[in-house]
Amino acid sequence: MRKYTLLLFACLWLTQHAVAQGRGVKIGYIDMEYILQNVPEYSEAKNLLEQKAQKWKQEIEVKKNAITKLKESLKVEQVLLTKELIEEREEEITLQETELMDYQLKRFGPNGDLIVQKAVLTQPVQDQVFNAVQDIAEAKKYDFIFDRTSELTMLFAAKRFDISDQVVRKLARSSKRNQLTKKQLKEEEAKEAKEDMVEESSNLTERQKKLDERKAAREKLVADRKAEAEAKRKEAEDRKKQAAEAKKAGVTTPAPASETPQIPPADKPNANAATTDTVVPGSSESAPAAKSKEEQAADRKKALEEKRKALEEKKRKVLEEREAARKAKEASTKQN
Repeated sequence: MRKYTLLLFACLWLTQHAVAQGRGVKIGYIDMEYILQNVPEYSEAKNLLEQKAQKWKQEIEVKKNAITKLKESLKVEQVLLTKELIEEREEEITLQETELMDYQLKRFGPNGDLIVQKAVLTQPVQDQVFNAVQDIAEAKKYDFIFDRTSELTMLFAAKRFDISDQVVRKLARSSKRNQLTKKQLKEEEAKEAKEDMVEESSNLTERQKKLDERKAAREKLVADRKAEAEAKRKEAEDRKKQAAEAKKAGVTTPAPASETPQIPPADKPNANAATTDTVVPGSSESAPAAKSKEEQAADRKKALEEKRKALEEKKRKVLEEREAARKAKEASTKQN
């Protein structure tokens, strides 16, 4: 537990240090079991060890069968043997059982031959893996590289951070170098550098593709929202413009000539007025002229009343349209 706590603090410190330097933290991991399965030397040695283990198991099975036969023989001959012979046979069986138990511990115990030889077999390959991981980390600027098969629990690990294949290739290249000449060694190193560059380029291309997709999605979302806001703004402006035009038309529209008759001023009578006012005494035309003025005043009053009612009706419609537009805008805002 203390080891894991120290490792956690070390990771946090290195992360803060990397962030302070203005760069991201690069993390990778390996699968030791996968690497060992792909190392030819380890596979060959493992097969030999399994053959030895199988041979040891057969020897243990032979000893068990011998002990079983002794027990069955004693059980059959027990009525014919003396007490001393029975005790002697039982001691022999106990001795062989003890020897069998010791042999099992020697071969398959916690410190037995199988565990020891497996550790001896694994240690050189683990050293090679460690050196390969060190080289890869220095060459590709990794901050952390973990082993997912160790006791350190990894709840999730993305495949793109797995460098096990790189380690396997590096181990294979190292084994080949011992059999190459200087010229072949240089060609192999150039080929390795090219392969690493292609792999790194493909990884960067994949990451850049994902970043571009995310960026395009964000830009599309922003553009859609902007277009929607522009449409709403234009719609609100159109409604406002229509309301203003309707209001303006209702206030400034001149009345028709028939509704607002022009009455000449009293101090400037025209010829028509003179001819109208000039009545022959004793005639009956003066009463109709007076009645015509009263009808004109009544018509003018009626026209003004109708105009006032029309303005009030237009104002009411404009207010209703504004209220409907406001409610529609609030509903659209809530929906968004």
